[in-house]
Amino acid sequence: MERKKSLTAADLQKFDKDYSEKSLFKKLGKFAKRAGRKTVYYVLVLYFTLTDPKTPAKYKATIAGALGYFILPLDFLPDFIPGAGMVDDWGAVVAAVAYVATAITPDIKARAKAKLSEWFGSYEVSDLGDLA
Repeated sequence: MERKKSLTAADLQKFDKDYSEKSLFKKLGKFAKRAGRKTVYYVLVLYFTLTDPKTPAKYKATIAGALGYFILPLDFLPDFIPGAGMVDDWGAVVAAVAYVATAITPDIKARAKAKLSEWFGSYEVSDLGDLA
């Protein structure tokens, strides 16, 4: 049996047309509790990296693609499937974070953490994983 390769920047860029800020925040509002702090934090980091004028253009299509995939309600694993629906979204988000890691600044992380606090209240930084 052939093993599926990891998502690449090119894979993610196919979904950049599905990204919009309005749709992203609508999806986050609907699924934030179920997705969890860590997923929401990573999505916010990508969003703030995308909107940062200092982010190189070569990264922006990949970020928009990953966020576009995150937004899509019917993807490889539909989001309404309990326990599994967000797994593929998480994979797209993590792949994008890994690809654009050099563009993620401490200021971007701080902005994402501030927004996360606004939405979730207090939390442990260790809840945010390696990107914290």
